[in-house]
Amino acid sequence: MERWLAAHDCEEDAMAAPSVCPAAAAVAAALPSAQRIHGDISANRLWTFRVLMNEEISACEQLAIVGSCEALGNWEHSGAALMSRQESQEEEDEGHVWTAQVYIPQHCDTKYRYMVCGVDAASEQLLVRRWEVQLQPRCIEEIDEQPTECQDTFGYVNGMHKVDRGWLTKESLVQLKFFYAPFTWKQRMKRRLVHVKVTPMNLRIPVNGCAEVAPGSSLEDSLSNDTHDTRENGNDSTAFAFSEVVTLSANECELRIQEQFGVACTASDLVIFHLTVSDLENTAYLVDLYSYSSKVAREDGPPLHLGYHYVLPNLFKRSEGNLELPITCAKGHRPLGMMRLGYLIVRPSSHSAHMDMRVSYARYWNNKWTGLDVGHRGSGTSFKAKDAVIRENTITSLKNAAEHGADMVEFDVQLSKDLVPVVYHDFMIYVSLKSKCSMQEHDFLSLPMRELTLEQLRKLKVYHTAEGLSRETRSFQNEDQLEHQPFPQLADVLDALDEHIGFNIEIKWSQRLQDGRMEEEFEHVVDRNLYIDCILDVVLRKAASRRIVFSCFDPDICTMLRYKQNRYPVMFLTLGHTSKYEKYMDPRGNSMETAVWHAVAMQLLGIVAHTEDLLRDPSQVNLAKERGLVLFCWGDDNNSKDTIKLLKELGLHAIIYDKMDVLTTKEVKQSVFLLQAKDSQKEMLKLQALEMGHVWHTSASGSEEQQA
Repeated sequence: MERWLAAHDCEEDAMAAPSVCPAAAAVAAALPSAQRIHGDISANRLWTFRVLMNEEISACEQLAIVGSCEALGNWEHSGAALMSRQESQEEEDEGHVWTAQVYIPQHCDTKYRYMVCGVDAASEQLLVRRWEVQLQPRCIEEIDEQPTECQDTFGYVNGMHKVDRGWLTKESLVQLKFFYAPFTWKQRMKRRLVHVKVTPMNLRIPVNGCAEVAPGSSLEDSLSNDTHDTRENGNDSTAFAFSEVVTLSANECELRIQEQFGVACTASDLVIFHLTVSDLENTAYLVDLYSYSSKVAREDGPPLHLGYHYVLPNLFKRSEGNLELPITCAKGHRPLGMMRLGYLIVRPSSHSAHMDMRVSYARYWNNKWTGLDVGHRGSGTSFKAKDAVIRENTITSLKNAAEHGADMVEFDVQLSKDLVPVVYHDFMIYVSLKSKCSMQEHDFLSLPMRELTLEQLRKLKVYHTAEGLSRETRSFQNEDQLEHQPFPQLADVLDALDEHIGFNIEIKWSQRLQDGRMEEEFEHVVDRNLYIDCILDVVLRKAASRRIVFSCFDPDICTMLRYKQNRYPVMFLTLGHTSKYEKYMDPRGNSMETAVWHAVAMQLLGIVAHTEDLLRDPSQVNLAKERGLVLFCWGDDNNSKDTIKLLKELGLHAIIYDKMDVLTTKEVKQSVFLLQAKDSQKEMLKLQALEMGHVWHTSASGSEEQQA
């Protein structure tokens, strides 16, 4: 049995628009009056696909089919067959039927999925907006005959609804973050409730005979002086984009289309504008600010247009940052105040060749995977416990945890100076300035790990932060052997461990703390997009069928991991309410509630909660489970058999702890994924035996055998 988490999120993904999108109109105009037939007639049969679409989709979106044959793109989204909406004279209360005629192979099965795609006529690109993600796709068997009626409903296979948002292929994602009403006004404006709307604007200068007008002036005249929706006005200056917004709160934590006059942004709100754009370098963002008069109810009329600002793309110097921008008065065009907002730019992965639409595990979790044992840094932290004999985050440490029954191993990944993903926890390291055996005071130099290349990390005598601060070195078993060495490459770890051991890969990224300091003391040098791409490249090439979960304390890194790939799930690591660690400046991980809301908004698999916070208030487990999220936990409190037992009784899906060889209560020291694979293999042998006329029976000892 498989478990689908937060399937209801998909209901909010549809974008409705009352007008016709220019891109969709152009595509429709390019089609002949008769429906286009996809594929080649030779050695194929013509099949009419019909699917009922119960969700609203925008005018810039179409249904399409992707599948296992050439006419369906061979699982590549770019080769999908576009469908046409079937016109009906009757009122369709239960949705609309979409159809496509495709030549599919005659002598083999054809597997396929439906998807909703955005159609950008300018670039002729298909954007995957959302798609069916059942583990087993739909199938037309070789012996099947053409049905006469529509039998498919988008998203539903065998009565189960499983639809996910797409990932970035050629387009980019821009998020603008308005946290806690970040506006500074003149005195008379301070008490106003402000509504914010963001509209992506096309900056390209026309070249086909139209007047070449500077984008600023024409846009101000046509947009900033009115209070009407720009796309409804049919203005050609709007960019091809999908504009959504989310407020991280209990009732509004799913992405939705913007209302005509935006979304309220109060002093307690965390508002994120989620903008999918096809041409990042030539798209600006018009930020309009509105306010309703205290004397006029919102339903009685349009709001007052307070001011605006154009955020130009050249302001985005890096993949993330903060902008302090002036607000221009909509009526008098004079300075009205300032606003401060954060931004995040997510570009498509440079390694998209490893991603197709055969399968996705992004939000898949099996019902049987509960109370899993996860080895923290393999066999545990080695510099807190005096009796540790295996160095943490080494191949040996990971293998040792697996040998003692770990279902998964958790380890930390960051980049060396030459952009090689290596396994190591701390941001800082210490190197000896003298001989390797000298331990005199001031003999150590503290460096960010990212300042050394992989070769330097391997050749230099490197000390852990705990050794550098205490001036006391530690020794571990067989330190001279390769698999006992620190800084193993992620690629080598993927090769070295049995494929049935799951990986929880924590992406290390230094964040700013509440007091303004950086965790690492130094600002980042490598751009976020490049950083994540380097790690994804290795995982997508080397992971094969291994169960992998990404996690990170940085919520924006989680968002990037989610939208840069379509294969592996992402979980949000959180601090929650804690007395042990300093809180982050970004509020999303500082409480269980906001962490859950962020995970729901970005369609993450779930939360990795801090056990200290869960023990303080165990009812918080329900915050995640009621939203259909998977829940792991981490923390020193986990290093107790009683605590592990309690957490499993609370229904946590996995517990991350040290000393797997001491604390596990497993009788069979094998991972749940290995046991599951053995069961699957046993079932296959049973089927083969039945087909060959053999009898399969269970012996008195409980083992299963076959006999002629």
